[in-house]
Amino acid sequence: MIKIHYFNHNSKTVQHDFKMNDLRLPIHSEDLLWVDLYAYSHNELNNIADVFGFHPLAVEDCLHEGSRPKMDSYGDYKFFVFHAPIYNEKSNNEITTVELNIFMGPNYIVTVHKQKLQWLGHIEKVCLNSAKYLEKGTDFLLHTIIDGITDEYFPVLERIRARIDELEEEVYDYQPKVVTEEFLSLKRTIILIRQAIMPQRRIFSTINGQWKFDIQEENIPFYKDLNDHLERIVDSTETYRDLVNSTLDTYYSIISGKSIEKLNLLTVISTIMLPLTVITSFFGMNVPLPYQDSPMTTIALSAFLVLFTWGMWAYFRRMIA
Repeated sequence: MIKIHYFNHNSKTVQHDFKMNDLRLPIHSEDLLWVDLYAYSHNELNNIADVFGFHPLAVEDCLHEGSRPKMDSYGDYKFFVFHAPIYNEKSNNEITTVELNIFMGPNYIVTVHKQKLQWLGHIEKVCLNSAKYLEKGTDFLLHTIIDGITDEYFPVLERIRARIDELEEEVYDYQPKVVTEEFLSLKRTIILIRQAIMPQRRIFSTINGQWKFDIQEENIPFYKDLNDHLERIVDSTETYRDLVNSTLDTYYSIISGKSIEKLNLLTVISTIMLPLTVITSFFGMNVPLPYQDSPMTTIALSAFLVLFTWGMWAYFRRMIA
């Protein structure tokens, strides 16, 4: 499906009734065209690519998801790939990412994605009644879209932090399989976020004070704020990764301690049983032994075994304590 929003700079109005044929009409340099293509067919994407003259490699990246977040320069336009987090309770991996491809030219932006995105829908609703996202240029609209993607990471990070706090209490419940699976799931989620956010941060980082694409002077503060948000996400993932690792180390230490306790108990039992087994085996031999017919021998032997067992148990209990 295709949605088209056209901002007319002279009238300060936004038109939404554009058709595909209208895209071939010349656009004034101060106007802005936003084409949103989602749940698209190959023909729809190829038609859009033909209208704007997009490079085949960029079109191929749109058709085949899996590209890392990046920015490619193709002459008078830039091609961006971004990853946004999606929360899905029905999936085994609750947190997944969806790919958003963006073409940014001098006076147009084309967004390409395979499913509806909530924050893009919010921006489009605003554009239906206001031109505030379109009247400041393509760089401001790009910032608005990427800022929406970035904001989607913060609720995910809050969920991760809350789950880490819960696991820090659950590690003492000694449920190895459940807790270990939770830790591994958290580590996968943190790695997924880092794989998405690290390249995106590099896109908006400056080199010797220079941005990697043209940004109007009045819009630079917005990109600095965006870069600050990306830095916060990176710092949070590093902190949570360290917390998960330290909590997991504590959990393994607890498991190891409990295993040692059980091993100590088995060792004590084996140590106590060994001399008892030797004594009973000796008197159980099928050969004549001194005093074997005396009742006192049985009483004395039984008393010795009981006292010996109790003494060994008391000794080892004191040693272990």
